[in-house]
Amino acid sequence: MASYSEDALLPLSALQHFAYCPRQFALIHLEQTWEENLYTAEGQLLHQRVNSGEAETRGALHVARSLRLVSRQLGLTGMADLVEFHRIENGGAELPGRSGFWQPFPVEYKRGHSKADDWDRLQLCAQAICLEEMLDTEVPEGAIFYGKPRRREPVPFDAILRKDTHSLAEQMHQRWESRRTPPPEPGPKCNHCSLFNRCLPDTPSASEYLHRMLDP
Repeated sequence: MASYSEDALLPLSALQHFAYCPRQFALIHLEQTWEENLYTAEGQLLHQRVNSGEAETRGALHVARSLRLVSRQLGLTGMADLVEFHRIENGGAELPGRSGFWQPFPVEYKRGHSKADDWDRLQLCAQAICLEEMLDTEVPEGAIFYGKPRRREPVPFDAILRKDTHSLAEQMHQRWESRRTPPPEPGPKCNHCSLFNRCLPDTPSASEYLHRMLDP
């Protein structure tokens, strides 16, 4: 199994960018290109409310916010929006300054609605793998809180999602090491990307293709 050095670690949040679009990942993380739009602004506002860094304990529940995560297997590091630790009788992890055993349960906050694709679930699964590596305990499930319905979507970390997460992280590292930005692949998701004008300049070929994809 791969083990990445400290210098080779990539941002955990980049995994979602790569899953959404390898070109978006390259523009942001290789070319340092970024622009705001309505969707990114809404996402930042949602995260400001949860990423206070404060921790709290309520009986059998301990809540950690903005928890630093790292996985040498995946070669990723970053922040978890929120990790709940539920006290359990057996198994789980030991937490500094707290007695007993605790089951980690990561919660990621996302704007909008649940998606058919696994972009968000892959990012959350990567957080679970980080927690497993750091705490030496299994993390079987977590949840994504979506801003529009304002409720959680349970996410079980099954074998398929774990395999896809490892594979995606490996592909992302290969793209990073190549230092090459892939060509655009216009499609409906481009309409929601803040880098639309940077990625697809207003050339006839790109414009015509996108209109064919987006027109009802």
